[in-house]
Amino acid sequence: MGRITFEVPQHSLDALDLRDEEIAPALRMAAAVKLYEMERLSSGAAAELAGVPKPVFLARLAEFDVDAIRLSEDELRREAPLG
Repeated sequence: MGRITFEVPQHSLDALDLRDEEIAPALRMAAAVKLYEMERLSSGAAAELAGVPKPVFLARLAEFDVDAIRLSEDELRREAPLG
């Protein structure tokens, strides 16, 4: 597993208003959600980056206003029951 270290300005850390032990998991989740939203990572890979099980990751997407299931308009039409 790779390790990445980067500096975060103190005012940004202060703005997060998190305890020290909450900062890294919060940043990992935010990065994972954004990369998933950009379709750069699958939900499984994003969950792994976030350090949580896939069902937890998918459930937490709503906190970031990101859809867990993405279907095109055509896919929605094919999936929708005729009525």
